[in-house]
Amino acid sequence: MFKDRTDAGRQLAKKLINYKNKDVVVVAIPRGGLPLGAIVAEELNAPLDVVLTKKIGHPLNKEFAIGAVSLQNKYITDSSDAALSYIKEETRRVREVLRQRQDQYYKNLTPKVLTNKIVIVVDDGIATGNTILATVALIEEQEPSKTIVAIPVASRSAIEKIYNSPYIDEVVCLRIPQHFRAVGQFYKKFNPVLDKRAIRILEESNHRFIESKKQ
Repeated sequence: MFKDRTDAGRQLAKKLINYKNKDVVVVAIPRGGLPLGAIVAEELNAPLDVVLTKKIGHPLNKEFAIGAVSLQNKYITDSSDAALSYIKEETRRVREVLRQRQDQYYKNLTPKVLTNKIVIVVDDGIATGNTILATVALIEEQEPSKTIVAIPVASRSAIEKIYNSPYIDEVVCLRIPQHFRAVGQFYKKFNPVLDKRAIRILEESNHRFIESKKQ
């Protein structure tokens, strides 16, 4: 059990300390991954970015991801129960949300270049694994030198999926519980992270990184 996302981020950073001062970009999945990503980035002396992807939910259960969409591409992990028209409409809808989010998150920042970088993808937990699989597949198109997925907690089935991904070189997971219902059950405090706070975290983290390079 983690106290909150700050506690989980600190524990995760300890497991990643070997990457300190290396050619790393920490990429957080908004919005819940940003508080953890900022802590990891500060400990590793690395810049922080977000990956602007969003899941496509199953037509009968929106929380169950069957793929993910970015502004440029989409990656579908399981379309067996989803009509092509549904995926097309969801892709259009999700991209509209992502365009709004891009305008918000990159108002004062520019996206980091991931080519030839060690990319550490951070989230606050993984339930099904489908969203993270789609996300790393999209990141792979930028040709990072190495992709690491770092999470405090994940279901056993999700871990099995991501270990088998050709796009993931390393997995760091602190807890793989036997009984998993939802990510939030492993946090004492698991309040929603609103866009306003997420953007502030991203901007403050990068300002701190830039200032550290001047010293």
